[in-house]
Amino acid sequence: MSDWAQRRRADAAAKAELLDQQRRGEARRARAMLEAFVSTTRDVGPPPETLRVQDYSGRGSARTDLEGWYLRRDRTVAVATDGEFYVLTAGVSVLDRIRGVRIAPSDPPLVIGASGKDGDSIALDAALDRIQPRWRERLTGRP
Repeated sequence: MSDWAQRRRADAAAKAELLDQQRRGEARRARAMLEAFVSTTRDVGPPPETLRVQDYSGRGSARTDLEGWYLRRDRTVAVATDGEFYVLTAGVSVLDRIRGVRIAPSDPPLVIGASGKDGDSIALDAALDRIQPRWRERLTGRP
């Protein structure tokens, strides 16, 4: 392999590591926000609701074993009472609609839908504010 190819490979690996570090840092900050939000919202409301997974087609949904708060009006992402972030879209079969589904948590982003269409993104803190504006008091320690 040539020196040029080795340098390019090393540069690509370094860039990938930097992006991964940034993603992990953003996820840590987002998790702190979600923890403060869940703690506050459990105490002062609104109450959580049973979360549902939307089918990719948008034509159906299935219940989950989770309770929480939807972060987008289209109900495609939520924070559960366990403080985890969930993406609520999947392929939903007829059997899933009867039995329900289990979903795994995802790393929370600081901007929900950042890579989507214009107007589809919202900052995580703004989404949390719509549900419970007092959550920041737990994060900062002041009203």
